[in-house]
Amino acid sequence: MYFFDGRIRYSETDSQGKLTLMSLLNYFQDCSTFQSEDIGMGVDYLKERHLVWVLSSWQIVVERYPGLCECVKIGTSPYEFRRFLGSRNFVMITESGEYLARANSLWSLLNTDTFKPADPPEEMLQKYTLFPRLEMDYAPRRITVPEGGDNREAIVVKKHHLDTNNHVNNGQFVDMAMDFLPPDFAIKQMRAEYKKQALLDDVLRPYVAEENGRFVISLNDEADKPYAIVEFMEG
Repeated sequence: MYFFDGRIRYSETDSQGKLTLMSLLNYFQDCSTFQSEDIGMGVDYLKERHLVWVLSSWQIVVERYPGLCECVKIGTSPYEFRRFLGSRNFVMITESGEYLARANSLWSLLNTDTFKPADPPEEMLQKYTLFPRLEMDYAPRRITVPEGGDNREAIVVKKHHLDTNNHVNNGQFVDMAMDFLPPDFAIKQMRAEYKKQALLDDVLRPYVAEENGRFVISLNDEADKPYAIVEFMEG
């Protein structure tokens, strides 16, 4: 597994001095980016070949949110390639080896000219060393959206929501969805299912539903088709 060291910054904490879920997600995204860059499979490599990895789903399970200035190690490893699909685990642990969070993710490799799936080049398959799948309780990729929810005020995509691929970053969808949680909601697990890209000036129409303590936020287009569905469960 690929690791890098981190230390929890003040800017990454909440009002209780604990790491936020969004900051945890950013650590995981940065970890996979660091690995790809270090093995020569990063942004420039993909851009030259008109390829992009697009996140299809997240499952993040939190055991404990580390506190301000706590030293942590963030790790990632791919464990399966199936044609254009790649599965990847993530962990955050303490220096003593305590597991703080585990995650599973599914990625799709797309051709940026056609936005159709593309099989990874052989050199890419050789560069990414596969590891055994992490031990954790794996949830289904598909998220069911409960009935009986309500629609909230629309969100217009702005420049700060976009990443280097000029679409809404997967973490931004999660950040938007978190705004609809009760203020004292302690997130134990987050799942996200990404359906389609959202671009600058697109209008997202949030649908919010609660079922047995499970909050599901579907960020929909004007035809009520989801861009992304995010589920939060309390610990």
